[in-house]
Amino acid sequence: MIGSLRGMLIYKQAPSIIIECNGVGYDVETPMSTFFELPGTGSAVFLHTHLLVREDAQILYGFATEVERELFRTLLKVRGVGARIALAILSAMSVGDFNRCIEYEDTTALSKIPGIGKKTAERLIVEMRDRIDGSSGNGGTRVAVEQSAKSEAVDALIALGYKPAEVNKLVAKLDIEDKSAEDIIRLALKQAAN
Repeated sequence: MIGSLRGMLIYKQAPSIIIECNGVGYDVETPMSTFFELPGTGSAVFLHTHLLVREDAQILYGFATEVERELFRTLLKVRGVGARIALAILSAMSVGDFNRCIEYEDTTALSKIPGIGKKTAERLIVEMRDRIDGSSGNGGTRVAVEQSAKSEAVDALIALGYKPAEVNKLVAKLDIEDKSAEDIIRLALKQAAN
C-alpha cells in the first residue's frame, strides 16, 4: 500500500496531478480542497495517499491532511458512496463542515453536493453519525477547524435552544453570502419570529 508520496509536482490539471518520486511519476487524484493547496509545478510536495484497487484499475488518491484521508476512507465504507462521491464531498466542504452536517442532520447542505441526492444524504447522516465520533485511534476524524460563519451561527442558535432541524430550515431560507455569524443569527431570529 502506498501511504504517502514526497516528490516533485510535475503536472497539475484538476483533479489529477503527477508527482515524480525518484524518477517514477505517480498519477494522483485529489479533492479540490487539496488541489487548491498545492504549490506550482516544479515544486516539492507531500501528500497522504490512499490506493484503491479495483478489478479494472488501481487509483491513487492524495490528500493534504491526514484528517481528509481518514474521512475519505470512512466515506468509502458507506453503502452507495464510492470514491467519486467521497471526493465530491471533500471538494465541496471542509472536514469540520461535513462533521457539522452530520451532527445537525443537514440534508440540505449535503444534497447540494454533485452526485448526492436526498436519500444518499439521509444515508450518510445515519451511517456516519457513529463513525465520525470513534473511527480512528486519535479520537476520530472530528478536529478543531476554523468554523465558517454559517456553522458558528448554527452552533449558537442550537445553544439558544433551537432544534438542529429547525435551525437548518431557518438558515436555508436566508441569503447568508458574505454575512458574519452575528448577522446570520440576527436574520435567523427575525425569521423565526415571523
